[in-house]
Amino acid sequence: MKIQTALLSVSDKTGIVEFARELAARGVRLLSTGGTARLLAQAGLSVTEVAAHTGSPEILDGRVKTLHPKIHGGLLARRDSPEHMATLAQHHIDPIDLLVVNLYPFRETIAKPGCSFADAVENIDIGGPAMLRAAAKNHGTQEGGVTVVIDPGDYARVLAEMDGPAKQTSYALRLELATRAYAHTASYDGAIADYLSSLAEAEPGQDQAPQRHPWPRTLTLQMRQQQVLRYGENPHQAAAFYTDEPLGAGLLGSYRQLQGKELSYNNIADADAAWECVRSFDTTACVIVKHANPCGVAIADTPLAAYRQAFKTDPSSAFGGIIAFNRPVDAATAQAISAQFVEVLLAPAYDAAALAIFAAKKNVRVLQVPAGSAHNAFDVKRVGGGWLVQTPDNHQVAAQDFKVATHKAPTPQQMRDLMFAWKVAKYVKSNAIVFVADGMTVGVGAGQMSRVDSARIASIKAANAGLSLAGSAVASDAFFPFRDGLDVVVDAGATCVIQPGGSMRDDEVIAAANERGIAMVLTGARHFRH
Repeated sequence: MKIQTALLSVSDKTGIVEFARELAARGVRLLSTGGTARLLAQAGLSVTEVAAHTGSPEILDGRVKTLHPKIHGGLLARRDSPEHMATLAQHHIDPIDLLVVNLYPFRETIAKPGCSFADAVENIDIGGPAMLRAAAKNHGTQEGGVTVVIDPGDYARVLAEMDGPAKQTSYALRLELATRAYAHTASYDGAIADYLSSLAEAEPGQDQAPQRHPWPRTLTLQMRQQQVLRYGENPHQAAAFYTDEPLGAGLLGSYRQLQGKELSYNNIADADAAWECVRSFDTTACVIVKHANPCGVAIADTPLAAYRQAFKTDPSSAFGGIIAFNRPVDAATAQAISAQFVEVLLAPAYDAAALAIFAAKKNVRVLQVPAGSAHNAFDVKRVGGGWLVQTPDNHQVAAQDFKVATHKAPTPQQMRDLMFAWKVAKYVKSNAIVFVADGMTVGVGAGQMSRVDSARIASIKAANAGLSLAGSAVASDAFFPFRDGLDVVVDAGATCVIQPGGSMRDDEVIAAANERGIAMVLTGARHFRH
């Protein structure tokens, strides 16, 4: 069953003229509506307006134009049903074999500053979703059916199959496109429900931007499967990796794997921790992560120097770790990395010589992640019978916002190290204690129930790595509840500390810092990471 009639009605007009021209060249009759019909006619194409096709004009300011038996009958009639086809003939309804529709830009409309409630409601598409659902339902069988297209990226695929031996689209393609159409309408309706359930007023004003709650009463999540994983955190758990649509530049989900074994659940989780940490630095940085915690972080003039410094923090934990760079990786850096066992490597780019070096280690997973500033709109965590949802921890504190709480103020070098330590502590599991010296971590204590124990573990790991903590700067992701944690880090060699403050015993801790002769600055914000 060749495609003989196509209905095109799109808000995203990318490539639509070219696609319509190709359809016309293959003898396809074109139906269209409104702006799409005008655009095609201006391009010199023969196109029939839907109003002329149905014999019914558009009414209600365009709210009703495709809601007609000649449209939905043409889309829904089963080609393999003699009764259906006889009904079409009886009512002079032509089958519609191809539907190309994308919907009113509802999300884009409500994202505009000052969007009124009336504008938002007017951009709720009715006829478009109805047609998409009808065409998707009637995608047919192996013998034939309706082809539905929502994405300009699929135009070439449709044309290629029309030019194939069967001279029609395959059932596999029609079913795939139908599935995507239903996902599209589900996401579209979810966005509308989210918007309406976020309204703060029972009766919002029509011609003004409505007040909205930060979280809607209904929250719709839709994700696209990127990869089925071998297993989850443990071999007895099934797992898959899903991504958002659209994906913002800079987020891990936009990675491209250049070589290596298939990524595992733990690989992806650890890679995200490493990537989020390394891309938070403006200068050249390297982050090594093991079991979701940075075990080595450094900044330097080159990726190679940053890697060497980061590796020094904890060489034993770096074995089998995840390494991330925020700058392109060159051959010298690749050669140094190849001397150790690494699970995953991330960077925005690699030069050809570096990739040639990694090619000799076929199991190393090499990921290229485009640089960018996008962040997740929110974070989610599954709990029994529900979800915890929060905004991401994108809080930044500038040096001028720090409050010096002690008699002694940090030197410029100490302030640089304190800022570096504070940035790293944000990505270390709570309770987090991070020792830093000269732009590199020299001791990291993570994930302990007691902050004092995290401080002791950081000191022990520094000693095991042969690193001195004398003159180091320390960051604590949350306040010191007592002076004992402070005494531990000072006894280890710290000369300055950065912490949020806010404890009932801040005065006691600050007095202890003055007693020990160190500088302490308060940020006023904590960075728990559970």
